Amino acid sequence: MEMPIIPLEKRFRGYLPVVIDVETAGFNPKKHALLEIAAVIVEFNAERNLMITERYTAHVVPFKNAELDPAALKFTGIDPYHPFRMAIEEKAALELIFKPIKDAIKRNKCSKAILVGHNAAFDIAFLNAAAHRTQIKKNPFHPFSTFDTATLGGLAYQQTVLAKVAHAAGLHWENDRAHSALYDAEKTAELFCMIINRWKRLESLEINESEKTSAETNESESNIIL
Repeated sequence: MEMPIIPLEKRFRGYLPVVIDVETAGFNPKKHALLEIAAVIVEFNAERNLMITERYTAHVVPFKNAELDPAALKFTGIDPYHPFRMAIEEKAALELIFKPIKDAIKRNKCSKAILVGHNAAFDIAFLNAAAHRTQIKKNPFHPFSTFDTATLGGLAYQQTVLAKVAHAAGLHWENDRAHSALYDAEKTAELFCMIINRWKRLESLEINESEKTSAETNESESNIIL
C-alpha cells in the first residue's frame, strides 16, 4: 500500500482507529473460545478522508479447556476443528494481527490504537481476554475506550443492526457472507469511514455557510453606513 500522506495523529486525540471483529463460541470471553479475529486499518488519503488501507484475519484454535456453546457455533456456522480452517494458536493469531497495527500506529504518529467495532464492548472483551490468556506484551489497543458503530449508526442512519445500518448507508451487503470476521470487519470499517467522512463534509458546509452569512452581514452593515 502507499504510505498515507497525512498522519492521523491529531484526528482522534493521538489514537489510530482499527476495526476489529471476532467470531466466538459463546458470550463469555473468559470461558468461550475465540474462533476468528479480523483487523481492518483505516487511514487518511490525500483529501483527509478515511479509507481502508489494510486487512488481516486469522482463524483461531480454541484455547485449552475452552467451552463451545452449540448455539453460538450454529449461529456462526463455524466448525472449530475443521482441518480446512487452517487455524493457528491464539497467541500466534494475536501476534499476526498486532504487528501491522503497531506499524500503522508508528507511521501515523499515534500513541495507541483504539478499537472500532459493531457493539464494540463484545470485541474488546474477547480481545483483552485473549491477550491476557496468552500473556501478550504491549497490547497496542486502549484497554477500554472504543468507537461503536452501532451507536454511530443509530445517530447517522437511525439503525443499529449492522446489516440494517449498511443498507441504510447504501453499502452492498451479502447475507451469506455475514458472521465471517473479515467480512463484518470490512463492512464495519466502510461504515465508520462513511460516517466520519460525512461529518467532515457537514462541518465544511456549516463553516462555508457561516462565512457566507458573516460576509453578507458585513456587506449589509457597510451599505447602511454608506
